[in-house]
Amino acid sequence: MNTKLYCNSLTEYSRYKTRVVTIGDVPMGGDNPIRVQSMTTTDTMDTIATVEQSIRMIDAGCEYVRITAPSLKEAQNLQNIKDELRKRGYNTPLIADIHFTPNAAELAARIVEKVRVNPGNYADKKKFEEIDYNNDSYEAELDRIRTRFTPLVKICKEYGTAMRIGTNHGSLSDRIMSRYGDTPRGMVESAMEFLRICEDNSYYNIVLSMKASNPKVMVEAYRLLIKTMQENKMNYPLHLGVTEAGEGEDGRIKSAVGIGTLLEDGVGDTVRVSLTEDPEFEIPVAKYLIERYTNRTSHAAIPEIKNSIPYSFYDFKKRETTEVINIGGHNVPRVIADFSNKEKITPASLFAVGYNYSVPLDKWNITDQACDYLFVGDNEVDFEIPGTLGLIYNYDTWTKLKNKTRCYPLKTYKEYLASEEETEFTFVTVNINSLVKPATQRMSDEVLKQIRESFNQATAKTVFVFETANEHAMAELRRMFIQMMNLGMKIPVIIKRNYKDISEEQFQLYSSTDVGALLLDGFGDGVWLTSNNQSKAISNQFINSTCFGILQATRTRISKTEYISCPSCGRTLFDLQETTAKIRTRTDHLKGVKIGIMGCIVNGPGEMADADYGYVGTGVGKITLYKGREVVERNIDSENAVDALIDLIKNGGDWVERV
Repeated sequence: MNTKLYCNSLTEYSRYKTRVVTIGDVPMGGDNPIRVQSMTTTDTMDTIATVEQSIRMIDAGCEYVRITAPSLKEAQNLQNIKDELRKRGYNTPLIADIHFTPNAAELAARIVEKVRVNPGNYADKKKFEEIDYNNDSYEAELDRIRTRFTPLVKICKEYGTAMRIGTNHGSLSDRIMSRYGDTPRGMVESAMEFLRICEDNSYYNIVLSMKASNPKVMVEAYRLLIKTMQENKMNYPLHLGVTEAGEGEDGRIKSAVGIGTLLEDGVGDTVRVSLTEDPEFEIPVAKYLIERYTNRTSHAAIPEIKNSIPYSFYDFKKRETTEVINIGGHNVPRVIADFSNKEKITPASLFAVGYNYSVPLDKWNITDQACDYLFVGDNEVDFEIPGTLGLIYNYDTWTKLKNKTRCYPLKTYKEYLASEEETEFTFVTVNINSLVKPATQRMSDEVLKQIRESFNQATAKTVFVFETANEHAMAELRRMFIQMMNLGMKIPVIIKRNYKDISEEQFQLYSSTDVGALLLDGFGDGVWLTSNNQSKAISNQFINSTCFGILQATRTRISKTEYISCPSCGRTLFDLQETTAKIRTRTDHLKGVKIGIMGCIVNGPGEMADADYGYVGTGVGKITLYKGREVVERNIDSENAVDALIDLIKNGGDWVERV
């Protein structure tokens, strides 16, 4: 299929050029650096607390500070906050975050450097009603929105205030949902309606965003937005973020999958990582993600893709592969743990990768995050392994094994082509850098053709292991997948990445970006991550957890409870971090259940559409519970709300007792 690109190139790193937007003294877009921003969590009416938290954020590297203004009184107090920050020597641009209240936006636009409006609730209130619009009635609704929104546009134009039109997947209006559904197309059209009103008023100081708690939806929406802008000769800068990403490991991995996938292709002009943590802790994560691309243009050359693109950028579909035992086909992606550098492998060693051995019971307990294969290299395994585990050996060592039950060879592609014996199952490592012709630094696609011609695809029992040392690894691996598809090769592929001398957090973020980006496009039948640190080693347990976290974030393999929790802000009606921790403690064994934890009503009902159960603040000390989009119980006292949530999950049939 011929697919128009949403970026400059699929193989050469290049920033996607957007127009420059003026935001105080810190412009965005064009050739400016990718900016970092975050949002305060304090009560906007508490001037000093908001100022001091803003300073902590700025000192951590925050370049724009966003502050909620849910009503006129908070919008008025933005002036006091701004004055106090300026008095203390901080000139960082401020952004007013607006939902539901046009009058607050119109006032804030006269004070701060930028306002953020959500087209899903600026002129609408969400009731989850399906409305059958004809063209005339739909146009009448657009006229109503135009009347409501135009005054803000004119004020921003007069005062030189920037605006972000920020679509949230969880708060699309009933009107958009009725016509376009709960889709990336609906998200894009929601923003375009407001954008057209801005342009009709000759106002262009605009930033756009397409946020979702599901990275797959988020990535597709941003790509579709760029395509739509290209068709309309627009090039507005993009604010990147995965909304309600959560906390800790889950929040970081999910954010890196979504944000990193777009950054890899040069897309994005500013980043906000939405963690259920204090906002100053979001800044280092965003900086790690961004700094990776400072010198990315110097990466080793990757040949352009001259054939047509055999997949869609805007509609997820897993690459079709042949099933080999439990890899490929309709199987979930598999996880390979690397124990090749261990001096001695014992049953206790497997605890780190999800297998717990009970000596008294002489029995293995297998967790939901147990790896599927163990690469042992040339090591000896002299005990009976769990029945769900396979062992991978270097080819020479494998040939000498007396018992080859659930033991498989890892061959180089040259060994694979040279070998004549039939094995039950063969891993073939394809190091892309070894396929490069030194004279031209060009990859030889002839190798793939040679492998394709060497076996009968219908009966072959082969799994590729793709790896590369190219700094622009994701793009090089993606090209290999594309070449395989164009050659009609359906061999399953394990994505292997090795990282050298980086911290645990960098390992987590970089691997989530590199592997997550491929999985979101339907590429990859397994994950194999390794770390080669000279100083502090990264544990097998951390690596294994990261692998399963990436698969969870890409929705390709579910192994644990998923929490869709907002990062908190001045609208939050309870202690979000404390409450999230309480809910997690009670529910983290419910594999596959999605629980939304929202501090206020702004995105709560909408995000419930992607969650099985919802816990939403609707008043001081009051919680409303949802099952999907439906309200189940309103205004529960917060001290009883977690117990009520557990009862709701039990009544919904999704509760299991902890083992």
